[in-house]
Amino acid sequence: MLVDKAKIIARAERAIREKAFPGCVIGVSQNGTREILVTGGFTYEDSSPRVTADTVYDLASITKSIPTASLALTFISEGKLQLSDPVKKYIPELQNDYGATIEDLLRYRVRGARMSTLPYRTFEEVRTHIIENGFDGPPGSSAYANAPAFVLGIVLERIAGSSLAVLGHRYFFEPLGMKHTSFFPAESDCAPTEIQSGEVIQGIAHDESTRIFARARRTVGHAGLFSTAGDLLKFLEAMLDGRLSVVREGAQLGLGWAIAEPWFAGSHVSDSAFGKTGFTGTSVLVDGAKTTALVILSNRTYPTRPPDAASQESAINIFRRDIADIVFA
Repeated sequence: MLVDKAKIIARAERAIREKAFPGCVIGVSQNGTREILVTGGFTYEDSSPRVTADTVYDLASITKSIPTASLALTFISEGKLQLSDPVKKYIPELQNDYGATIEDLLRYRVRGARMSTLPYRTFEEVRTHIIENGFDGPPGSSAYANAPAFVLGIVLERIAGSSLAVLGHRYFFEPLGMKHTSFFPAESDCAPTEIQSGEVIQGIAHDESTRIFARARRTVGHAGLFSTAGDLLKFLEAMLDGRLSVVREGAQLGLGWAIAEPWFAGSHVSDSAFGKTGFTGTSVLVDGAKTTALVILSNRTYPTRPPDAASQESAINIFRRDIADIVFA
């Protein structure tokens, strides 16, 4: 493996000293050879459990790509779904659909309610609000939001008659041997993500709207999946070696995945690279031209989310691109 392990660890330890996150796991796969590097702890306290290669992290919005968009791309390849299908074909009760299609959902060309701010206590109330209010207007330029992936998750579940948890395991997690990947992990295996009103958020989704569903053992398309670096590398390697070719082809077109941009992917990836970031401090990045995949898992929102959490110049994004530049140089 050509990656400079000492340089990666030194950069991660600097991030810990600067309070970017208390610990992290970095996984790299190059030409089928894998390396997993770990440093730090679950929290900043000296008594905290130390991070290991098997530490489970809340992937947050990576869920939108793994498994949600990847399932959609697979269903399209199987003829169960088409990009041009109107969303209303599968959710006829959806109001204010504005003729939106499956492709509009995958490209985030429609907007809806900001789900994390909805003042509801039950998953039924959240789901009803989204379906009864629909989108804010006709499809337009891409604008990142949770609602499109949430709606896409409902579409997939209705097509298959199974939950996203079941579908993820059936299509990806079990065939690829992703044994530590789940929507409902064991709390003790997971790094905590935040302390909110005195409660430690651990082993359950950090995203507020997703947590409402998770507490009722329900899954949604926009967040809620937990995994390890090793498991995620298995998924990314399957895209690189052709086992998940339909997912890779769709991802390279920006269908449910993010085309790699310098703010998180650095300056050395090829034009065909793609990936996804998660609010909690996670990210995945794939460069087929360099047969290389990168996973970064951290809990940068612990104990509280940073004030620059949404900025492209946040500490986690600077870290993401620094690590990517080391790996893909």
